[in-house]
Amino acid sequence: MIFSTERIERIAIFRALQLGDLLCAIPAIRALRAQFPLAHIALIGLPWAESLVKRFPQYFDYFIHFPGYPGFPEQPVDPEAFTTFLGGVQAAKFDLAIQIQGNGTLINPVIELFGATYTAGFCVTGDYCPDEKLFLQYPTGIHEIERHLALMKHLGIPSRGTQLEFPLTSADEAAFRALELPVKSKKYVCVHPGSRGAWRQWPPACFAALADYCIDQGLAVVLTGTETERPIVDDVVKHMKKVPVIAAGKTSLGAIGVLIRNAYALIANCTGVSHMAAAFQTPGIVISMDGEPERWAPLNKSLHFTINWLKEPDFEQVFEETKKLLSRYRP
Repeated sequence: MIFSTERIERIAIFRALQLGDLLCAIPAIRALRAQFPLAHIALIGLPWAESLVKRFPQYFDYFIHFPGYPGFPEQPVDPEAFTTFLGGVQAAKFDLAIQIQGNGTLINPVIELFGATYTAGFCVTGDYCPDEKLFLQYPTGIHEIERHLALMKHLGIPSRGTQLEFPLTSADEAAFRALELPVKSKKYVCVHPGSRGAWRQWPPACFAALADYCIDQGLAVVLTGTETERPIVDDVVKHMKKVPVIAAGKTSLGAIGVLIRNAYALIANCTGVSHMAAAFQTPGIVISMDGEPERWAPLNKSLHFTINWLKEPDFEQVFEETKKLLSRYRP
């Protein structure tokens, strides 16, 4: 163990990214918590992630909003807010600050400014590295979950497994019931055609064809997505011959969690919802549109079929896998 356990009482984890990115980091954070069960752990991230901290009280104690920095595309830079943020982080006097944002090219100099007793994370050869003993050369060609567990191993922290988690609350269950969707548990398929980038969206006509097939097999289809994804959901509906249930723009994050947990299967681009399905062990068809299925696809290949659409744009292959998935369905 690199650290003295008794001396690590306050830990900051930096990961200012989106839902899927954070869910893939949970196994590493679970290992970290097991190693330091009494430490106060803060997540430093984008504003939305405060809700994730509340969802994982067993791993996080509080949330700190990262206000942006030059070179980070997720939000505009606010110099005054960043100065205030940095002063607050320095005043917290963290014993350990861990950078699990990425390879460290942009963030490592910022992380060192936090002023923690120890600073750890990823780095790449030729770029600035705050501490060569505590920084791991950024592994490539492996899954995002395994990458962060590799960092924990480098720090002397044993793994607690690769399984994903997405805790649900009574409020989530109530939010789902309030939707009054005309579906029964395990008798519907969630189809999630949206993603944060248009370049990562499978053609609506392809989603529509699979959705129609699901309905033909006796399953209901629920189209999910955020309010901003309603246009692509509407496009899928236009290509369909059958009538789906539309939940896009109506669900909270917790309600969509319940919806995916109760579904027979999920069909989606490789986004945050595919990691939620992995957490619930809901089977699925995942279309990877970013060219990195080895990094982001669900690990359990017996439950989830993932196709690298950039290399194999073969709809018939996806359709055949959908038929296999639905062949086990019994009305």
